[in-house]
Amino acid sequence: MEKVRKQLLKQVKRVVIKVGSGVLTSAGGLNMTVIDGLTTEICALKKEGLEILLVSSGAIASGLKKIGMSKRPQSVSQQQAMAAVGQSSLIMAYEDAFERHGHKVAQILLTRDDLTHRRRYLNARNTLFTLLSWNIIPIINENDTVVVDEIKFGDNDNLSAMVTNLTESQLLINLTDIDGLFDKDPRNHDDAKLIEVVEKADRKIMRYANSIPGFLGTGGMASKIKAASKVTLRGVPAIIANGLKPGILKLIFSGEEEGTLFLPAEATLCSRKHWIAFTKSPRGEIVIDRGAERAILKKGKSLLPSGMIEVRGRFSLGNSVLLLNEAGERIAVGMVNYHSGDIKKIIGAKSSEIESRLGFKHDDEVIHRDNLVLADQMETGDDQCPL
Repeated sequence: MEKVRKQLLKQVKRVVIKVGSGVLTSAGGLNMTVIDGLTTEICALKKEGLEILLVSSGAIASGLKKIGMSKRPQSVSQQQAMAAVGQSSLIMAYEDAFERHGHKVAQILLTRDDLTHRRRYLNARNTLFTLLSWNIIPIINENDTVVVDEIKFGDNDNLSAMVTNLTESQLLINLTDIDGLFDKDPRNHDDAKLIEVVEKADRKIMRYANSIPGFLGTGGMASKIKAASKVTLRGVPAIIANGLKPGILKLIFSGEEEGTLFLPAEATLCSRKHWIAFTKSPRGEIVIDRGAERAILKKGKSLLPSGMIEVRGRFSLGNSVLLLNEAGERIAVGMVNYHSGDIKKIIGAKSSEIESRLGFKHDDEVIHRDNLVLADQMETGDDQCPL
């Protein structure tokens, strides 16, 4: 397996490194020893020609130390205020550390809304590529001070997966405070064994995950596995490793069997379908009949008005929605061509009747097959992507 690692790493030119709060913090504040060590390693990798994007937690932890609080606040407004206090200290810590090695950094704060809209998604992508071309290291975090549930990534593990897809990076490294994925929680079981390689992040692997977050973080091992699963569906390997171990990045890029390696999927989702499936947050649901279910699952067809039974929620043209069968099971996610109010007016109609019912017509399909991702494809990937 060491040969496999070295072969995969040999192909990496651009890497996303995510660092969690459990790595960056000590007794509630930033751990400058760890930050200095990681900074030194990242600069050494850059000398070897690697492009690096850093997704960093730690704003709330830094704010705790500055204000003098002992534990993470519970209310959303307090957490957002804490992040506002701590974010400046976090970026200054990185700026000072990288400056000692002659490198500049840029702060990028994102919400899911920034990546849900295609134009803003492409703007963010172009900004990151420009920074990399200027040899500047982007340091990315969720914009905690303004984010609400509807536009929240959930945690920086999820954000790191989205950034990997956004920037077409060839590797995601997720640095946490344990050695990787174990078959049991190593904090509670002395006989816990490290899982060195995961070929597919299936339900068995998810059962191993410890979903209890750390003292300052929001994402436990379950969220790290989900993030790894998302990037492997783009054909990108992921590694979960111990960011507190000195020289961890050097060991990883030397091909040492550090952490847990998630192998890229054989069948992958193209960038657009990956964006629809994982970046755009579903805003509603459409229930379809058995005929439409068969047409979509077995024949790769689009969703037509005639196959719809019910529309749930309010959403706009271009939003993503979940498709449910008559049993209430999720079968797909897709991007709609009409507003929810208009879709309700054409339930059960033929495509030829859309204009007479609405007074206009965008498309024959409510969701075109090129904008549909099946639930199974979100686990196994899909080679059939439009150009």
